[in-house]
Amino acid sequence: MSASPHSVSSYLPSEFTGAPIALLAGKGRYPILAAERIRAAGIPLRLISFANETDAELIASFDPEHHAEIKLGQLGKLLKALGKLGCAYVLMAGQVTPKRLFDVRPDLKALRILNSLKLKNAETIFGALADQIEGIGVHVLDARCFIDDQMASEGKMTLGKLRVEQEDIEHGIRIAKAITELDIGQGAVVRKGTVLAVEAYEGTDHMLRRAGTFKTDGLIFAKTVKRVQDYRFDVPVFGSRTLDVMHEAGIRTAALEAGRVILLDKEAVLKQADRLKISLIGFRSE
Repeated sequence: MSASPHSVSSYLPSEFTGAPIALLAGKGRYPILAAERIRAAGIPLRLISFANETDAELIASFDPEHHAEIKLGQLGKLLKALGKLGCAYVLMAGQVTPKRLFDVRPDLKALRILNSLKLKNAETIFGALADQIEGIGVHVLDARCFIDDQMASEGKMTLGKLRVEQEDIEHGIRIAKAITELDIGQGAVVRKGTVLAVEAYEGTDHMLRRAGTFKTDGLIFAKTVKRVQDYRFDVPVFGSRTLDVMHEAGIRTAALEAGRVILLDKEAVLKQADRLKISLIGFRSE
């Protein structure tokens, strides 16, 4: 690799060599954007897709010899695919339909890992998966790699006047931070010191809709991460659909942690927020 890693992305490790990357792709826009950026950087890219999850157009953009498909729970097949595709790195991007996680039929290798876990949640399961990948000499990259310009930035990112008080925003951030430490979720909706909803397994959209049933003003959505976040597999995403749900729910303010929450297609999202008169604010925490 001729350029230094940090000239390509500040989230790349300093020892990054430019060797082939396997994109372990779930559904949605995120893995598509990641693939575009990796290819634009001139880095060889391979795809490992999830059956019935990964976008068909993304799959079609790869030569068959550069693509492998697995089902949820096929850890052994995943590790073999990484070797067959000749990858030195893995980037995890995109979601898996939450309800399908209850339907996983793990292979023997995955079953042994699951049985070894005292707590079975997204963090422990995906953390164990990442450790298994790194155990065969394949480095799992920070999932923010290559999309630096898509991260929330500090300060007010949208136009127009802020409709809520700073102390109410800070309250929302404190609540969101507190629930991350309890492994409940990464977001909360508050109003003038009152907690209306917190994010759990059902995800952001359901939480926002729940908060919207109170039919009141001054609602603030705060999205954040844990103090010790494993960015190999867990980066919060804020996108066009989230804005639509906020608009439907009557939530006009979102506070997003700068450098730690992805705004997918950031330029378009900010324009959409301005059009919907929704304020997006980036904050930093210690």
